[in-house]
Formats: sequence, structure tokens, C-alpha cells
Amino acid sequence: MKSTLPLPKRLSTILEVLGPLWPRAVPLLDHRSCFELLCAVVLSAQCTDDQVNRVTPSLFAAWPDAAAMAEAAPEAVGLVIHSTGFYRTKALHLVGLSKLLLEQHGGKVPQSMEELLELPGVGRKTANLVLSSCFGQPGIIVDTHVLRVALRLGIEDRRDPLLVEKAIAANLEKAGWTAFSHAVNRHGKWVCTARKPGCDTCPIGELCPRIGVESLPPSH
Repeated sequence: MKSTLPLPKRLSTILEVLGPLWPRAVPLLDHRSCFELLCAVVLSAQCTDDQVNRVTPSLFAAWPDAAAMAEAAPEAVGLVIHSTGFYRTKALHLVGLSKLLLEQHGGKVPQSMEELLELPGVGRKTANLVLSSCFGQPGIIVDTHVLRVALRLGIEDRRDPLLVEKAIAANLEKAGWTAFSHAVNRHGKWVCTARKPGCDTCPIGELCPRIGVESLPPSH
């Protein structure tokens, strides 16, 4: 049954329930600097965090910062990141964003959404993750898991990350954006999964209309 709570109250209640279950509001991507996190998030497109974490130690051993990466041959970078998929495009993005960091930001990762979005391969998800994790700015990080859970919860009925981001921003206090994003990400990653959501044991089941869940094919 669909919750009768207004959306602001539903979102704050979801955060109250999921926040303590997933209290570490930090990326699952291994990194030692903002530059490494930026590169890792670019690599995570259409790839799991675990696979990115297997690749980045070798990547950053060879090219540890923007200055080094800017001088790299995209073909050489592509060989290292091959297993993350779309490696040619990702390699061009890593080298390209590194060059822009050097040319426009002194080799440092910028601290504004507008400047981050000018970098090759960087969209709002990447920018929000970097801004929240590196600079403490509230960020709504709509990745694949957050998008799926948001649609099932009825936060937004269109499969558009920007619209989901706007709906959350309009109905949840800014102070909770980052924690909400990470908690819902973990919930989607391990409970409200794509093919076999754990509705029977879901801690926010009473708040969820289960949109689209009934149409999922049975698991075998």
C-alpha cells in the first residue's frame, strides 16, 4: 500500500530509518586524494565499484596526479583500465580532465559544480560525489542504485537522474542530502536490488509503493 505521508516527511523518515543502518556516508571507491576520487568515479560509469577498486592501484601507481596523467598516452591508460569497460572513452576523459585541471585549476580539483561539469566525463553524479566527499558540500548523488530505489519509492516517476535529484532537493533538508544518497545507495546495492528486491525484509517497506516491482520476472 502506498504511504499517505507527504513526500518531505517520507524522505526524512527514510533517512531516519536507513541512516543508522548505513552510517558511513562515504564513497565505496578507494582513493587517497580528490584527484583519485574524481578519476575513480569517471571509471565507475557502467562498472562496479569493486572492479574500479581492482584497477585504480595500478592506474595511480603509474599516473599519481593530474600532472602525470596529463602527459599519459590515452592508449597506455586504456590498457590499465581495460576491464572497466568503455576504456577508450574513459582513457580520453582521464587524460583530458587532467589537462584541464592543469590549465585552469593549477592541477587541483575545483570546488564548484559549474567548474566540475566542464571537465570531460564529469556529470552531476560525479560532481556531487566529489563535492560532498572532498569538500563537505551537501550532495545528492543519483547513481544507478539511487535512481532505481527512487523510482520504486515514487519519489519521481520519470527515469531521469536530474529530475530525481531535483525532487530530493525540493523535499529533503540540505543537511541530509549526502547521508540520504549514501544510505539509499547501499539499500539499493544490497537490499532493493535490480532483479530480486528484498521486499519481505525491507526496513522501509511501509513507505514504499513498490512501483514496478510486481512486474519483475520471478527469480530462479
